[in-house]
Amino acid sequence: MRIPESELIINDDGSVFHIHLRPEDLADNVILVGDPGRVEMVAEYLDEIEVRHASREFVSVTGRRDGKRITVLSHGIGPDNIDIVMTELDALANVDFATREVKPVHRALNIIRIGTSGALHADIPLGSFILSHINVGFDGVMNWYGNREKVTMPEVEEAFKKHMGWLPILPSPYFVRDSQKMIDLLSDVTVKGVTISAPGFYGPQGRVVRIPLAMPDMLEKIETFRFGEYRITNFEMEGSPLAGFAAHLGHNATTVCCAIANRYLKSSNPDYKPLIRKLVELVVERMATL
Repeated sequence: MRIPESELIINDDGSVFHIHLRPEDLADNVILVGDPGRVEMVAEYLDEIEVRHASREFVSVTGRRDGKRITVLSHGIGPDNIDIVMTELDALANVDFATREVKPVHRALNIIRIGTSGALHADIPLGSFILSHINVGFDGVMNWYGNREKVTMPEVEEAFKKHMGWLPILPSPYFVRDSQKMIDLLSDVTVKGVTISAPGFYGPQGRVVRIPLAMPDMLEKIETFRFGEYRITNFEMEGSPLAGFAAHLGHNATTVCCAIANRYLKSSNPDYKPLIRKLVELVVERMATL
């Protein structure tokens, strides 16, 4: 089936609409970062650079480390940008741009998102690297797509909503497992995470500045939620749609975050950049082994 021009926009230079990459620019191994400025930090750990692109918040570099080709791409802030990035990365990998038809042989990407987060328990120290084994979507993005139940964990979702006293006016939360392949790549140097992705930094993560919260006791309930071996470990803003799209589209993805705050202890580390650099170096080294 041919994908219409209105549904997948291809620029005059043969690049995909938002992220401005061409199919030949994309490596099988992809590192995602939120901050466009962080792309250059990651690029420092590549041995050579092949291509660079920049369009709005979507800055990218493709190069090599130890002979392995890696693409680094920034996605900006928020789950809505992941809808754009994952749809367009998959199109680059699995749609023939000349015919606008899905390629007969599927290409699976290996994707790790590097971010920052707030830990939710006293026993997770500042500076910990939390690797998402499961992502919890407060964002609602995956609810817009069909067959959600094929990639989510309905039993855990129902238990969570009951525990939280979930309000019907809020997007229904979804739980998605991250790729075991990517988890195995980093599990020896990280804390096992069940990570909430929120559609905002303040209210959706339980912060109060001037507007009261719809669920004032949200953080306390999140901290006490248990389902078998699972507990919620941290907050961030993009991991759940990443995991959801990857599961739907047949890619391998996870998120690893440096804990720069502890919401339970009400502590933070504003001087976290050396820790991020350490995490970046670690991820690049591991990605180069795939």
